[in-house]
Amino acid sequence: MSILSDKWIREQALENGMVEPFVEAQRRDGCISYGLSSYGYDARVADEFKIFTNVDSAVVDPKDFASNSFVDRKTDVCVIPPNSFALARTVEYFRVPRDVLVICLGKSTYARCGIIVNVTPLEPGWEGHVTLEFSNTTPLPAKIYANEGACQFLFLKGNEPCEVSYADRAGKYMGQRGVTLPRL
Repeated sequence: MSILSDKWIREQALENGMVEPFVEAQRRDGCISYGLSSYGYDARVADEFKIFTNVDSAVVDPKDFASNSFVDRKTDVCVIPPNSFALARTVEYFRVPRDVLVICLGKSTYARCGIIVNVTPLEPGWEGHVTLEFSNTTPLPAKIYANEGACQFLFLKGNEPCEVSYADRAGKYMGQRGVTLPRL
């Protein structure tokens, strides 16, 4: 497996719509950077957030997800309570080629503030907006800035196309738009 370069990412984004909308160079004009980097793509977080709250003493259950465990916010700045987390999504819509696996790492700017970004790998053939989890590990409220960089996606090419892709098996998160909650 090899990591793919900015040249390959640009070609796939422009010719095959792998990343839409695509920002061809790093943007950092007074914001947390986003766009194409040497061996990855720094995606932005959209302005839609689901912030977890314990107001109704809900239990977070991946098999029976209760809507009273979070509040919805559409905002330019999301404040995550101490020791809590929020779900969001990328501005960008991804289409992963059949011979590529995509992994995601949080931006160092957020990591240095105790904010962890978690995303499971984007499997070959998957497409959609990526649901992001922001964990605030600090004892203080933490801010997330919409339409700015949140995480970096790294594209790894397999030695050959997989036999069965995410699309082939009709994965439950295929084509997701918006912030997507757990599904069974």
